[in-house]
Amino acid sequence: MESMFLPFLLVIFASFFQGSFGLGMKYMGPLKWESWWLTHVTISMVLFPLIWAYIAVPDLFGVIGTAFSDPTIVDAVYLAMFFGFLWGIGGIMFGVSIPYIGLSLTYGLVMGLASSVGSVIPLLQMENASEQAAFPYIMAGVIVMLVGVAITAYAGIERDKLKSDVDKNGSIVKGIVIASICGVLSAFLNVGFANAAPVQKLAEASGALTRNSSLAAWVVVLIGAYVMNAGYAIYLLFKNKSWNSFNVSGSKKAYMWSLVAGLCWFAALGISGQGAALLGEIGPVITWPIMLGLSLIVGNIWAYSSGEWKGAKKPFAILLAGLAVLIVATYILGYSQFV
Repeated sequence: MESMFLPFLLVIFASFFQGSFGLGMKYMGPLKWESWWLTHVTISMVLFPLIWAYIAVPDLFGVIGTAFSDPTIVDAVYLAMFFGFLWGIGGIMFGVSIPYIGLSLTYGLVMGLASSVGSVIPLLQMENASEQAAFPYIMAGVIVMLVGVAITAYAGIERDKLKSDVDKNGSIVKGIVIASICGVLSAFLNVGFANAAPVQKLAEASGALTRNSSLAAWVVVLIGAYVMNAGYAIYLLFKNKSWNSFNVSGSKKAYMWSLVAGLCWFAALGISGQGAALLGEIGPVITWPIMLGLSLIVGNIWAYSSGEWKGAKKPFAILLAGLAVLIVATYILGYSQFV
């Protein structure tokens, strides 16, 4: 029992960062989106992961070099990077779907699919997955998590109706299709992490603590994620001829929030990955949906404190019911480790 306390404590801690990093996106101005985003992803996907992993993993670059040169694992390494690249596509599609169906429904669909698909795929990749004692509890937890996400999304939709922030001229079906594809692609960040397990083993062999070995895996996965995100931002910088937007006056606050958001974003992955590493092969299956589910609670606490639910008494009551279901789902997923 005590050996399970630290992993779940780490995931709860990670959920705070996951639910908080989006605050920085409210303070992009006066920077252009592409200049703010390139700064953000460089911090969150390159600088912070590399610095943290370099400190925590002995001979990090030797580990990475071996991962890319060892013929027995190199295919898994490139596959993990590819999954990171797919996640990057999903992130871009997230913004595309919002004008069609609104932020709340988009976020609900994406979080629901990302948490469930991102948990089930690594589970099914395990040998004799369905024969494990934890299997029915994990599946039940994922299903309950989906119900909770659906309820919170419905609450958001009802709130959006009061504020009329959805483009009624947009195609609802088109928006749902885009958001659904985004949700599936977003799940591949965790699938990539699960498939980068050989890199974790190399890191442990080099002397890294078990929980810190996950940091080396994230460095590999985020190579693909950064290529997609940075590539799209650079494309927009050329397309919009907005390279000079990096030097716009009054942008100090925007850069500060880009830094804070970047640190929070990888702090969530890094800390959650530490918890997953301590749980072994089943770790990514359990920690991913718990982190995303709890981050919904954290995110809505921030939203409530900033007045986003002001004047929406009934939708807020629905939201509380959805958050309660998410807590139940988290308990079920956590309990699966004790059967």
